[in-house]
Amino acid sequence: MNAFSLDVGNADFQDKVLAASHHAPVLVDFWAEWCAPCRILKPILEKLAAEYGGRFILAKLDSDRNQEIAARYGVRGIPNVKAFVNGEMVDEFTGALPEAQIRAFIDGLLPAPAEPLRIAAREARARGDVEVAGSLLADALQLDPANETVRLDLAEIHIDTQQIDAATTILAALEHRAKDMVRLGALQARLKLLTAGGAGADPATLAARIAADAGDLDARLQLAHALALAHDYRPALEQLLEIVRRDRQWQDQAARKTMLDLFTLLGGNAQYDDLVREFRVQLARTLN
Repeated sequence: MNAFSLDVGNADFQDKVLAASHHAPVLVDFWAEWCAPCRILKPILEKLAAEYGGRFILAKLDSDRNQEIAARYGVRGIPNVKAFVNGEMVDEFTGALPEAQIRAFIDGLLPAPAEPLRIAAREARARGDVEVAGSLLADALQLDPANETVRLDLAEIHIDTQQIDAATTILAALEHRAKDMVRLGALQARLKLLTAGGAGADPATLAARIAADAGDLDARLQLAHALALAHDYRPALEQLLEIVRRDRQWQDQAARKTMLDLFTLLGGNAQYDDLVREFRVQLARTLN
């Protein structure tokens, strides 16, 4: 027994397991006195609970004496270890597994070592402290160089601050091996918009050019880029669609390709589902 290993039952399951799992993962070991494999598994779990030093909590529950809880969570064979995170059961295993497999099971429940820094960076960015956010993410990468989410967060900050080379390097390294292909594609689309022009352009000046000459497709494309970079997506798509209507082949179908980039950029965000659907239909009708 140690500070991170405790006995639980029907009376305190809510507090010691469900409530506690909001602070650290809780592994509940369902066991019984007559169960020989339980006696093999128990010391391994207790040893790991002590070794991990509070990164997870081990809660041992006698399933014979606490049949209500065992029935509630569908315990049919023991030993049965169920993992709880944020008040919910998220994973389990049955039987006396080897220590290496149990370690892997536990490690899969724990937050990445860089996660606290990533969360702090997100909060700093929300406050407008972009430099602080970038510094925190750089520290997080030092701690966990393979963390894809941290890399994508950092690439997004580089795009926001127009550090094109730095963003390009990160995204290129993830090109063929990213797990989150939707977010990678969205960031690549944003980077293309940034490098294609429009950053720093004056929308009013471009609109005046279009008012003077509706066939000024270059002004329309620059305006579309500027509007998209300002997250004003509907008028950006309207300008691009108008270019396609006037000359679909202009500059190697630049307007159509930019619309596709915007669909990729917006596709992972449910907020823009209707907008993307609307302009996909309009683009298809224009091309057909």
